[in-house]
Amino acid sequence: MHPKPSSVEEYISWFSPEIQSKLQQIREILKKALPEAKEVISYHMPAFRTSEVLVYYAAMKNHLGFYPTSSGVSNFKDLLEDYETGKGVIQIPYDQEIPEELITQIALFRKAEAKEKQERKLKR
Repeated sequence: MHPKPSSVEEYISWFSPEIQSKLQQIREILKKALPEAKEVISYHMPAFRTSEVLVYYAAMKNHLGFYPTSSGVSNFKDLLEDYETGKGVIQIPYDQEIPEELITQIALFRKAEAKEKQERKLKR
């Protein structure tokens, strides 16, 4: 088990070149989808945050874990039939293409959800 990474770059550097390339790919997709989000390390994983963490991603033994929280998984159930999913995780096997379109849609959904939550808070 690694210590907590000090940066996304450090986190990515811990893995083999093949896995680094997958991590870099998902990172680029998320940077493009969420340009206003800040890249952070949260729960020892790279994450994108606005008023709250929108999505996390991490390298696992046999797959890339994409963590868009439970709403990010439940709202896209129909599109996720080809993937193993859990309460807040989508597993993308390393031997499969990263589903750019799907990750972008989920990231944008989470951004809108966080914004709405923030606006509700401000109205109180």
